[in-house]
Amino acid sequence: MTQQTLSRPPAEPAKGTTATLRGRALLSAVNGQNLSLIGALAVVLILFGTLNDNYLSWSNIQVIGEAVTITGLLAVVQTVIIICGGLDISVGSQAGLASVVSAMAFTSAGSNSLVGMAAAVGVGIVIGVLNGLIIVYGRVNATIATLAGLAAYKGVAQLVSGGSAQGYVLNNDVFIFLSRGKVAGLPVMVWILALVAVAVHVLLRYTDIGRNIYAIGGNATAARLAGININKYLISVYAMIGVVAAVAGILLTARTGSGQPTSGSEGLELKAITAAALGGCVLKGGKGGVGGTLLAVTLLGALENGLTVEGINAFWQSVAQGMLLVIAVVIQQRRSRERAVGLPD
Repeated sequence: MTQQTLSRPPAEPAKGTTATLRGRALLSAVNGQNLSLIGALAVVLILFGTLNDNYLSWSNIQVIGEAVTITGLLAVVQTVIIICGGLDISVGSQAGLASVVSAMAFTSAGSNSLVGMAAAVGVGIVIGVLNGLIIVYGRVNATIATLAGLAAYKGVAQLVSGGSAQGYVLNNDVFIFLSRGKVAGLPVMVWILALVAVAVHVLLRYTDIGRNIYAIGGNATAARLAGININKYLISVYAMIGVVAAVAGILLTARTGSGQPTSGSEGLELKAITAAALGGCVLKGGKGGVGGTLLAVTLLGALENGLTVEGINAFWQSVAQGMLLVIAVVIQQRRSRERAVGLPD
């Protein structure tokens, strides 16, 4: 009897078990944070769509998509470094410097777009690695190091450009394609954001590198004891940020037609951090994802566009962004059940 029991093949799963598991996987992917963002986005779309008939038109939706591309790129890589337990406040200045370099190199090389883009990416790599080295080997807090970078890279961009826009790139087919081209009815810029987002999502969710990044942000001591080279990961992530910030700078150049030292890149760091925090990234690290960040970027873009369409003072957009960042952090603190600073338990 015992022998027969041991050799009996395992029972087949009950009907509906597979469907149930798939349903649970879907619910875990679309978590409460993302559902909240979807709900908020729906409210914004309905509100401004009611106030203005053209708000939900296909042409305006494309405008929103193009407008959030640069912020979206920076928010995606900001998500990675926040998950890793770090922060990069200098991403906007990096994009501005890359924009200037791309336009100046393009002009110097006789309107060669590849030279301009390669120069921008090269500068991005150098900046990213420099940030990582300062943080890792200089033992400087990431917030302080990148805050210094915010000022320094903006200053460098203004010095090399004389504080004014550089070059004109919309006489080149590549930059024209980046600025105005469409693929399958969607702007090229939107496709670039989608490709970068998918690549980063796959990296985080389906590779050992991604699992190690979550481990570093979740518990750096445990990650180090597990044999993960934290220094190498941090420098690599900051280098990746530099590359993506350079791509954002190139798109900024294509969109505006020239290299912009500050115009267009001012405040991008706040938008990127706000989007990552709204998207579910815990600022202490270890939690977050690209999907939530993209939803938050879309929400911010839809809100900003709606305020602009209704003619509301642009200064209120900054107020709204600041309030949303505070709300996102407050929600995180409540969920973590941490004691409020200066208040009794």
